[in-house]
Amino acid sequence: MAQNSAGGVGFGSVVSSLFGGDAGKRPRHASVRVSGRGGWVSDIYWANLIPALLLIAYGLVVVWSASLSNANASITRQAVGAVLGLAVAGVIWHWDYRSLSNMSTWLLVIDVLLMVSPRIPGLASAANGMTGWVKLGPLRFQPSEIGKLVTIFLMASLCAQYNGRIKELRDYVKLCATLLVPFAAIMLQPDLGTGLILLVTGAAIIICAGARRDWVLITIAMLIVGCALIVYFSINYQFPLKQYQLNRLLVFADSSLENTSAGYNLQQAKIAVGSGGLFGKGIGAATQSAGGFLPENHTDFIFARLAEEFGFAGAMLLFALYAWLIFSALRLAMKIEAPFAKLVLAGVVAMWSYQLLQNVGMCIGIMPITGIPLPFISYGATSMVVQIASVGIVQSVYAHRTKSA
Repeated sequence: MAQNSAGGVGFGSVVSSLFGGDAGKRPRHASVRVSGRGGWVSDIYWANLIPALLLIAYGLVVVWSASLSNANASITRQAVGAVLGLAVAGVIWHWDYRSLSNMSTWLLVIDVLLMVSPRIPGLASAANGMTGWVKLGPLRFQPSEIGKLVTIFLMASLCAQYNGRIKELRDYVKLCATLLVPFAAIMLQPDLGTGLILLVTGAAIIICAGARRDWVLITIAMLIVGCALIVYFSINYQFPLKQYQLNRLLVFADSSLENTSAGYNLQQAKIAVGSGGLFGKGIGAATQSAGGFLPENHTDFIFARLAEEFGFAGAMLLFALYAWLIFSALRLAMKIEAPFAKLVLAGVVAMWSYQLLQNVGMCIGIMPITGIPLPFISYGATSMVVQIASVGIVQSVYAHRTKSA
């Protein structure tokens, strides 16, 4: 394994080895494994598709339960989103994702337009008092959800050219600066939750592309200092964070604030999770959720509702399905040699993993509260379509594994 100029083992080389060897020695358009016979069925990656379908079904059950007591949750709309998502995933499955490998400029432009579109007069729309929506005739959706996938392709396209190792600091800085462009655009709404998803997903791709360990550690240190300064100025000068955003951070840092009005949401989420017991209270019998004590129990806090209704066993089933989904994508990344394919899969895995960690973590108090949906489970047709489309991306990578990429 190669040594970096700092005298240690290259951080990117470690990740590249995890994904199946030293990608730095392979050309960008390397040929990959040839599939066996079996027609179109052999082009379906069942190890990833089956857990995805089970998660979709699980999510529909939870949203249906929420709709029994929550007028804002529509099982019909969620089911339509699931059907549309499966149709989009089917198209993506047949589409050759590698056509985007050399379109980074266009991807960046599209990404920024998606992020700022809710601020464009005539397009902007609000849903339940929340901004970030666009309305085109009868169609209303969240463009930032689509932007998550565009960001994955953008960063994978830029990073794949380094073939497993980013050797120059200026290249690393350029990649980080590019990632900050869609992040800055989404913060104009502002949407900190989606912004964090973009940062985590893009950072994972940069790391897997071969960023040196010392550069990554320095970047993390700079982010910590930056976050501390943001909190300081927000406390003393009420800028740049709004008061409700600052309250969420303060409650996360100081558990004694959970008994105040600022910590109400977290307190109710913990009560809901804990009251579920081993097997839960049953569908429609969640007193915290159905009684109106737990806010946003069909979107942001849907895991708390799930845990209350299905208990510890239901939560473990959920985690098992996510583990199956995520590790099947990682296994595919380990077998495929093409850098672009590896990085696209790394981005999809990072998106799923972070959203899972953040959504569940905020319900049990180990992560600050942000408006991040639980993949395949939270109510929201746009989110459902995008998450299922990401499964289509994994399927496309698998279906085109016999060719060069």
